[in-house]
Amino acid sequence: MDKGISFLEDNKINLDYVKNTNQDLQKDYFTGNLSLLIGKTTKDKKEIHLNLNSNKYNNAHMAVAGSTGTGKTRFAFHLLSEISKVSNHKVNFIYLDFKGVKGEDVNRFTPFFEQTQTNFIDIPTTKFPINPLSFIDNINEVQKKMGIDKFTDIICKYSNLGVKQKGNLREATMNAFNEKKHGEYPTISEITEKLYEIIGEKLDSLTEIMNALSRYEIFKAQKEKHKSFLNENTYLSLSSDLPNPLRFTSLFLIINYIHNVFMNMEDTPVDENGFKAMRYVVLIDEAHVVFKEKKYQEILQTMLREIRSKGVSIIMLSQGLDEFNQPSFDFSEMCEISILLGIKDKNNRKAINKFMGVSEKEGIKVMRSLEKISKGEAIANIKEGIEGFSKGDLFDIKQFSS
Repeated sequence: MDKGISFLEDNKINLDYVKNTNQDLQKDYFTGNLSLLIGKTTKDKKEIHLNLNSNKYNNAHMAVAGSTGTGKTRFAFHLLSEISKVSNHKVNFIYLDFKGVKGEDVNRFTPFFEQTQTNFIDIPTTKFPINPLSFIDNINEVQKKMGIDKFTDIICKYSNLGVKQKGNLREATMNAFNEKKHGEYPTISEITEKLYEIIGEKLDSLTEIMNALSRYEIFKAQKEKHKSFLNENTYLSLSSDLPNPLRFTSLFLIINYIHNVFMNMEDTPVDENGFKAMRYVVLIDEAHVVFKEKKYQEILQTMLREIRSKGVSIIMLSQGLDEFNQPSFDFSEMCEISILLGIKDKNNRKAINKFMGVSEKEGIKVMRSLEKISKGEAIANIKEGIEGFSKGDLFDIKQFSS
């Protein structure tokens, strides 16, 4: 009956996190003011600090837009370096890079990796140090089934698989879990073997993605049970040479793991001065790739809404403004902090005002600043009350330097 119901279900993914009462992973947090030096005023070179976890902001999410060559990546590196330094390395981060890092870029980024003690994971050359199924509670039977449902939903949703394939994958995953004892988790390869036991040697889009996940061995859990990449800094490079279904499925298995693990932690406290304790930063580079299709938007939308209470900040980098403002959802509205570098669509006043969260009157000042903006400069909507600096003023952004 259970198997039959799974075949009758539609393929709508449930993005709510699933409870894991047996999760023993914890993440320390930083309390106090996470005050980040983000730049200097153009005229008198006065330092501009962003208090990322201040109660002036409803969340610590940030949207950064800037065309290629405007200094966006170097600014992002500086921002992460500042977060790590100011928090005394208590706030860790993951940098998600869709385009992949190759050749000279690796050499150029090495000083950043070394200074921030960041682990460079170059998939498929390096394996990502988790089992993507380990977000599931494998002790409580009800929660286990819900976790397995979510895993199969993710594989099927982001690989465009049908209802029958979803049912086969769910059955194979359940069979693989049932063979494990003492709280162990099956691997992707073991689930793939169980899948072939169900469907035979039939080749289809499901076996293709599961074979690819197994063949490239994208994931490899750490041997130390209580060690987690969440307590370290990580730069994830997803090679553009990989098939797109494999890249995106891997990516969203990782994002789901991060989302689910943090949602099973306690909310971080707010101190007497209104600063919310911070745990982690998820930085998504080339975010416009995620925004292209609705199926890639949904999990990010859910994360932006839910994860802020856990002391997690989402920072999104993109080349323009249209990517943030999708027909079904405006991602920039979920980001309290907006930073705008040089962009191509400088005359789109409506989109610019919406991205910056400014009024029509304030937008006039923003447009004037954009007319004069040059490389290494930006405008922001921060609320720090710095003397001689306000919304829409040009300032010199800080960029990472070794």
